[in-house]
Amino acid sequence: MEALKKKVKEDGVVIGEKILKVDGFLNHQIDAVLMYDIGETFYEQFKDQGITKILTVEASGIAPAIMAAYRFEVPCLFAKKAKPSTLADGFYQTDIHSFTKNKTNRVIISEEFLGENDRVLIIDDFLANGDAALGLNRLVEQAGAETVGIGIVVEKSFQQGRKRLEEAGLKVSSLCQVASLQGNQVTLVGEGEENA
Repeated sequence: MEALKKKVKEDGVVIGEKILKVDGFLNHQIDAVLMYDIGETFYEQFKDQGITKILTVEASGIAPAIMAAYRFEVPCLFAKKAKPSTLADGFYQTDIHSFTKNKTNRVIISEEFLGENDRVLIIDDFLANGDAALGLNRLVEQAGAETVGIGIVVEKSFQQGRKRLEEAGLKVSSLCQVASLQGNQVTLVGEGEENA
């Protein structure tokens, strides 16, 4: 996804050596055309997997997840960070630690919307340590459903997320892989290798 990589390089803001701020197009202000292309790319990668649900966690994963769901023509389900008063019982729950916010949230989804016959594609905006995707996979397992893949918009490949997901037997697809965030520079995986 060259358009995504270009946005990350040009509009991403490096904070320290582990935080990449992309709120200008992904998780505060949203580039709808880019999100449509992201949904299309995930569709092309997973179209033969019999996906019945797209699952994400509120709020930053919703934009790419809804576009993937649109393309697959299946529902988009998101784990809520607060239990609404309308959901008295019949839900799955787990705790997910946010790397960026350094906070743990209990997330829930209603049993009504996820069942044992579902084949789930998990979509998230970032992959750092893998806690969000692993937490969402736990919800899928509680429902007796199957996670057929993890679609990540931006992966920080210098962190352990991919390794943890693959060790859990999950297939990971990242559209943009960041190799490092040093000196206020974003270096993508593969950059400069052709000149080496």
